[in-house]
Amino acid sequence: MQAVQIRPDAIETDAVIVGAGPVGLFQVFELGLLEIKAHIIDSLAYPGGQCIELYPDKPIYDIPAVPVCTGKELTDNLLKQIEPFGATFHLGQEVTGVQKLADGRFIVETSKGTQLVAKTVFIAGGVGSFQPRTLKVEGVEKHEGTQVHYRVKNPSQFAGKNLLIIGGGDSALDWALNFCAGHDDGNPHKAESVILVHRRDGFKAAPASVARLKALCDAQEMQFIVGQATGIAEHDGQLTGLRITGNDGITRVVPCDQVLAFFGLSPKLGPIADWGLALERKQIIVDTEKFETSVPGIFAVGDVNTYPGKKKLILSGFHETALAAFGAAPYVFPDKRVHLQYTTTSPKLHKVLGVDSPVFD
Repeated sequence: MQAVQIRPDAIETDAVIVGAGPVGLFQVFELGLLEIKAHIIDSLAYPGGQCIELYPDKPIYDIPAVPVCTGKELTDNLLKQIEPFGATFHLGQEVTGVQKLADGRFIVETSKGTQLVAKTVFIAGGVGSFQPRTLKVEGVEKHEGTQVHYRVKNPSQFAGKNLLIIGGGDSALDWALNFCAGHDDGNPHKAESVILVHRRDGFKAAPASVARLKALCDAQEMQFIVGQATGIAEHDGQLTGLRITGNDGITRVVPCDQVLAFFGLSPKLGPIADWGLALERKQIIVDTEKFETSVPGIFAVGDVNTYPGKKKLILSGFHETALAAFGAAPYVFPDKRVHLQYTTTSPKLHKVLGVDSPVFD
């Protein structure tokens, strides 16, 4: 085992969580109920992961007991839920290395020089560090971030614009419907016009969205073009349109002010791939009892892991964090037997949560 130097300024903690998306945030909660202190690291400058980065305003419908919420609302509620546990966040930095010490603890180092010494490590990195697949058209690079975009961070910047959206999945259709001038008379983000371009007359999207799209096209509220972007049109350094080549082989210039391209994400596991963990198709193999990896003391929860029957759902990740927390407890409290308690009735958990114990008749 390679000798590792623990620096005088190293931060000692019970657990380090890699990833501050919804599952990583809920891992703080489940650890907190067991009085396990956590530090959480994320490469983004803010918590929320994909929910904040990709769809902060997009509705989510499959969170138990929450009929609908946005990615931002989900993140805000999770942050409020974990407040009693005082987790420390290290944002805007990536974990560059994890090494196991002879005593079973782990040294975790980040790209900003932070060093932590932890009894356990939880990987909640979603699909890893993800990058959107870009529009492969000559000359488009100089317009990226100003007129060409691969995600929606601020819907209001597209209000009143002539918008061209490329793609045939849920993201493309959802945003096309959202920005469509005929979508909702009270919509503050209405575009002046919406044109959707897809390489074929078929979509990998929810049937209800496809039906709504066709209805809006029939009503001439928006337009759909079958074809692919093959070039750009410019005037005085500004993007004025895209050259779209149709299935008939004819290329037409489609005018636009702003372009949104949704070609999916290219997930990269990043440095995690070098941690010596057993992997399968760039996902971390775990057991289904504790969601522990092939390295004792390192756990993986959420979309980053794989096991028989795995479903990539936020609610599945929430379930995994509970079992992972109980699996980690023996590493943090080797001489203590941890019992399952319920937040409804346990005075101990009420104290941990900072709430008054209810009195039942």
